[in-house]
This record gives sequence, C-alpha cells and structure tokens, in this order.
Amino acid sequence: MTIEFTVNMFGKSFIIPETIVNVWIIVIALLIFAAVVNRKVKQASVDEKPSNFLNVIEMYVEMINNLIGDTMGEKHIRFGPYIFTLMTFLLFANLIGLIGLTPPTSDYSVTLTLALITFTLTQYYGLKNNGFIGYLKGFTEPIALLTPLNVIGELANPVSLSFRLFGNILAGGLIMTLFYSAVGFLAPLIAPPFHAYFDLFSGVLQSFIFTMLTMVFIGGNLD
Repeated sequence: MTIEFTVNMFGKSFIIPETIVNVWIIVIALLIFAAVVNRKVKQASVDEKPSNFLNVIEMYVEMINNLIGDTMGEKHIRFGPYIFTLMTFLLFANLIGLIGLTPPTSDYSVTLTLALITFTLTQYYGLKNNGFIGYLKGFTEPIALLTPLNVIGELANPVSLSFRLFGNILAGGLIMTLFYSAVGFLAPLIAPPFHAYFDLFSGVLQSFIFTMLTMVFIGGNLD
C-alpha cells in the first residue's frame, strides 16, 4: 500500500513520499498512545492493583532506565524521556512494514536526521562539559599527529550510524520484495518465517543498536 501526497506551492508541485507520510502517521499514533497512557496513569490508584497495560508500560520504562544506567551511568537517567522516545519511534518505524507500509527508516533522509540529532547532542555536551579549549584538545589525544584522523572519525559517526540503520532496513525490504516476486502465490504459506527475521527480529535489533550507540556517543561526552 502506497501513501503519498502532492502539494502545490509557488506554482510547483512537490511530492511528499510515502516514508515521510508514514513518519507523521507514527508520530500521531505515538501522541495518541502517550495521551492514553497519561490518562490511565492519572486514573490509577495506589491502593489498587495496576492493570496489565500499565504493568507492561512500567516494565518498558524500567528497561529503558536500566539501559541508560548501565550505558551512561545512573546519574544520567534524565536522558530517559529522549531515549524512550527514540527507541519507541524506531520500533514503530522499523516494524510498520508488518502491516504493509514502507518503513520510514528505509529512507536515508530519516535515518540521517536521527543520526544528526545524536551528533548534535554529542558535540553539545562535549563543549558544555569540557569547555571550548578542552573540547578541541580532545581531538589531539593521544598525540597531536592523530588530530586529522580524530576529526574524520567524529564526522564519520553520524554517517555510519545512519547508513547502518538505513542499509539493514532497506535491504530487508528489498529481499522480501524479491522473495514475493519469486514465489508468487505461495508467498502467504512460506513468507511468515522470513517476515519474522527481516521485519520483526531485524527491526527490533536495529532499533536497539541505534539507541545503544546513541547512548554511547552522548555518554562519552558526559562528566
């Protein structure tokens, strides 16, 4: 199923691709989900057993906080809302292919944007915690001769981070497309195991890897 829009502005037509439309579908769905969770939390009573729904949400939040504590340190739990949002968005974005929509993360503009957010936060906290001189000095370690390599390595982080996610999700989609073309009407019978790997397992794994690398990169510049 393909969903895209054409917008006419300044006498020209601009096509909004399906992947960007799906980004907004996910954002709207997550906003509704957040509103529902917020309402249920406010309605919950400390004297009553929480519902299974709230138990699952609490386990998920606790899992994210534990990952932050193990990766960035317990004192940096304040990053919980961002990491929680990033992980949840990536899960929805990678798994949306299971319902026949194109994963937004198969569009490089989406993965690059997410990687640039991580890169910006990394540089911001590097400057904030080390000062301008200390930030620049970090590129000269362990020896000044390696400064060009250190700069290139820092600039390469968002590129590698974005291509890793983009490449894996796009490759999975292409493989499944070729698979359906090859097996034809037999696809409904033999496709589920392949979907389980390329859509479900790979989608969850890539969400976890991107989130973990984000925490590692940001955590490396925290005090």
